[in-house]
Amino acid sequence: MRSLLLKVFNGRIVSPWLILFIDLIIVANAFVLAYIVRLNVLLSQYSASNVIFSSLWVVFIFLIAFLISGSFKGVIRHSNYNEFKLMILTSSAAFGCIFAFNELVIHFDLRWIRISRLVLMLHFFLSIALTIGFRMFVKEIYIFLTKKETSDGVLIYGAGDMGQITMEAIKNDKDNKFNVVGFIDDKASKWNIMLHSCPVMSWTKALELGESKQIKVVILAIKNISVQRKHEITKVCIDRGWKLKVMPSVRNWVNGISNQKQIRDIRIDDILGRDEIQLNLGRIMEGLDGKVILVTGAAGSIGSEIVRQLLRFTVQKIIMLDNAESALYDLQQELLLSHSDAPFEVILADVTNTKRIEEVFQNHQPEIVFNAAAYKHVPLMEAFPYEAIRVNIGGAKNLADIAIRYKVEKFVMISTDKAVNPTNVMGTSKRICEIYIQALSQLNNIDTAFITTRFGNVLGSNGSVVPLFKRQIEQGGPITVTHKDITRYFMTIPEACQLVLEAGFMGEGGEIFLFDMGEPVKIVDLATEMIRLSGLKVDEDIKLKFTGLRPGEKLYEELLASKENTLPTHNEKIMIGKVRQHNFKKVNKLIEDMLFALQIENSNLLVSRMKEMVPEYKSQNSRYSELDKQIEGNIF
Repeated sequence: MRSLLLKVFNGRIVSPWLILFIDLIIVANAFVLAYIVRLNVLLSQYSASNVIFSSLWVVFIFLIAFLISGSFKGVIRHSNYNEFKLMILTSSAAFGCIFAFNELVIHFDLRWIRISRLVLMLHFFLSIALTIGFRMFVKEIYIFLTKKETSDGVLIYGAGDMGQITMEAIKNDKDNKFNVVGFIDDKASKWNIMLHSCPVMSWTKALELGESKQIKVVILAIKNISVQRKHEITKVCIDRGWKLKVMPSVRNWVNGISNQKQIRDIRIDDILGRDEIQLNLGRIMEGLDGKVILVTGAAGSIGSEIVRQLLRFTVQKIIMLDNAESALYDLQQELLLSHSDAPFEVILADVTNTKRIEEVFQNHQPEIVFNAAAYKHVPLMEAFPYEAIRVNIGGAKNLADIAIRYKVEKFVMISTDKAVNPTNVMGTSKRICEIYIQALSQLNNIDTAFITTRFGNVLGSNGSVVPLFKRQIEQGGPITVTHKDITRYFMTIPEACQLVLEAGFMGEGGEIFLFDMGEPVKIVDLATEMIRLSGLKVDEDIKLKFTGLRPGEKLYEELLASKENTLPTHNEKIMIGKVRQHNFKKVNKLIEDMLFALQIENSNLLVSRMKEMVPEYKSQNSRYSELDKQIEGNIF
C-alpha cells in the first residue's frame, strides 16, 4: 500500500482542474454542513430545493473566485503558508460577494434564495478550514510516506527565523535523514515552549538529553553568534561524536532557495574567522558610485572576492584583468550565472606588458584600480626570484606609472605581512612595491591617491594551507606541517576584501593600512582541528608529519601592529603603519636598474639588489643567506 501511494505521489502532479473540482465539492459540502449546524439537524424546516439552489449559486461564486486567484494551481504536497494565505483571501473575497448579494435578496424579500447570515458565516469558516485542512492532510501524508526510516536525531541551534526556515527545509526534503527532536536557544524566554511540535531548550538541557534522544547532528541556524561561541559548540560536539552542520544565512543561499542540501558541514573558517565586520558603507558607496573600476589579478582568490564585493555597489563598470586564462574564464561564467546583468568586462592580459596595459587604460579610462596581481608562493619565488621581480615589482610599477598618466583617482595595492622584516624573496618583492608606491605618492602635481593594504594569510585562498590539508585528509594523510611551533595570522577571504574596500576609501594617499589579524594560530593546531572536524582522530586515522621549514620561511609573521608603530583609524580593525619615507628618484632608479638587470644577471646578483634596497631583509633557511654577510651599510 505504501509503495502504491508513493507511486501516486512521485509519478506525476495531480491536475489542477481535479484540485479545483475537489475544492468545489468541499465548498458545497461545507454549505450543507453549515445548514446542519445552524438548524441542529432539523432540516425539515427548509425546502430541499431552496438549499440546493442556494448552494449552487454559492458554489458558482466560489468557482469564479478560485479561477481568478488561481488558488487551485499549487502542488498540494508542497503547500505552504503563502498558499494557505491565498486560500483565505480567496474565500474572503467570495464570502464578501455572497454576503453583499444576500443583503440585496433580503432587501427585496426574495425568500426562495435568501440565506441565513449565520449560515453564511458558518460556511465561510468551514470552507477555509476544510480546504486548508485538505491540503495539510495531503502534505502530511506525503511527508510520512517519504520520510526515511533510518533518521538521525537532530537538534537545531536557534529558535528564531533561521531555525524555523531550517526546520521547513528539512521537512520539505524527501531525501533527508534528519529527525528533528528539538530546538536550542540561548534566550531563557524561549525555553520550554514548543515550535513545530518540538521543545525549545537550553544548551545545557540539550547536552543532558543527548543520550536519551540519540542525538547525532546539531545544526547551527542562528544569525548573530560569535566565533568564540561557535568554537565552544564545535568542541563539545566533536567530543561527543556529534556532527555539527551550518545553515547559511539568507544572502548565501544557492540560487536564493533554502533547502536541506544547503545545510553544510561546519568548516575551519567558520571557527577561525572573526565576528562580522561593520563597514562604513556610506563612505564606500560614495567612493564607488558610478565609477569604472579595474581589478588586476581578478581571477585569484583576493581579486575575485574584491570583484564580488564590488558588485554589491552601484558601479558603472568593473574591468577584470588577469593572465590566468582558465581561472578568468571560470570567474566570468560564475558571474554570468549569478550577476548576468552586472556591468563587467573580462580582459586577458599581463600587468608587465606596458603596451597592453596602456591600451586597457586608454580604452576604459578606469577611475579606481585594485592591484591584486602578484606571485605569492614563498618557496617558488625563492627558487625563481626573476619572476618575483618581473611580476610583483615590475607589474606594480607599470600599473602605478600608467595610473598617474591617466589620472586615476585611487590606486589600492594589496600587500602582505611577509613584507615586514622579510626573510624571503616574495616578501621582499612586496616590500619594494610598498616603498615604490609610497614614494610615488609623495610627488607633487599627481592626481592619484596611492593606498597600500597589508594583511596576513587568507583562509581557503589558492595554494594556502587549508586546501592542502583538506586534500591530504581526503587522501588519508599524512598532513605535512613544516614545524611544530610555526604560527600564522589568518582571516577569511570576504573579511580581507571588505577591509580592503574600507581602507581604500579611508586613505588620502601614501598610507600603508594594516589589518587587525586577531591572534596568531599554530599551524599544528589548525591541522588537528581540521582532522577532528572531519570526524577523524589525530595519529589514529590521520598522522601528522613534520617536514622542516622551507626556504625563506620563518616561524612567526609580523604585522607592525603595535601601538608604538601604528596610528588608529575610525575602524578598530584598520590601523596606519608608521614607516620611514623614501626618496622617489633614488627608489625609481634602483627599481629600473633591477628590472633591466633581469636580462643579464643571475639569481644571486638579483637578490643582492633586493637586499641592498631592503636592508632588513635577512634570508632564513635559504641559499641566499650567504649574501647577507656581503651586504654592508644602508644606501638609504
